[in-house]
Amino acid sequence: MDKNSLDNQPAPETRVAIVTGGATGIGLSSARSLGQDGVVVVLFGPDSDALTAASRMLREERITAFPVTGDVSSGESVYSLVNEVQNRFGRLDILVNSAAIQPYGTVETMSEADWDRVMAVNVKGIYLASHYAIPLMRKSGGGVIVNVASVQGIACQTNVAAYVASKGAVLALTRAMAVDHAKDDIRVNAVCPGSIDTPMLRFAASQNLGINTEDEVIEKWGSAHPLGRVGRPDEVGAMVAFLCSPRAGFCTGAEYKVDGGLLAKIGVVLPD
Repeated sequence: MDKNSLDNQPAPETRVAIVTGGATGIGLSSARSLGQDGVVVVLFGPDSDALTAASRMLREERITAFPVTGDVSSGESVYSLVNEVQNRFGRLDILVNSAAIQPYGTVETMSEADWDRVMAVNVKGIYLASHYAIPLMRKSGGGVIVNVASVQGIACQTNVAAYVASKGAVLALTRAMAVDHAKDDIRVNAVCPGSIDTPMLRFAASQNLGINTEDEVIEKWGSAHPLGRVGRPDEVGAMVAFLCSPRAGFCTGAEYKVDGGLLAKIGVVLPD
């Protein structure tokens, strides 16, 4: 953690959040939306430089943010993260599990190592973060967990077998966690973004260019959504912040689509 940034501690009653995958994309936007609600945000991920830059940017926006470098698929690393939060702040109120990777491949073409890595980050990472966070949330009087899933946990494109399997698991795990920990006053929900203009989406577009530019591919993907565009990370971050707020106090065990109507649409097109 950036020791120099901890000189001025937040008030004891201030809510504290961990956001995995918090350096970019939906994770960063979720941290921003939470920070705008007065939450202290701890950004967690593997890229120290990106985390430091993201934390600095949020602080310039008058959001209290701290970077912690580590691997969400490592129990030792995640334990160290939560222990640091407990030592520094004495509480944990919110966990946003946003860290994820998306390599391409079918079950035939993907290597065992790549399959295992997807499951380690996308599913085991949520298990580990929640495993260590829930006891501290319980001591804090309850809390909220939001898992970033995907529309591809419900319906899918081709050539992303591991990613789809991982996001389906995230939705099932969300329901299990919500049922298991309601007694602890811990609410657990998932968000299911459609195509969102993030570094992950840009990478996916770069792998599927054909004769198109990256922006043309993204525009084409956006046209599949009834709203006619891809989403913005802040639109998902706003949903995450809502689910973490008292306004969503009776919401748990559910999945919330932020997909521009993508899954509401069927492929039949009628003549004008």
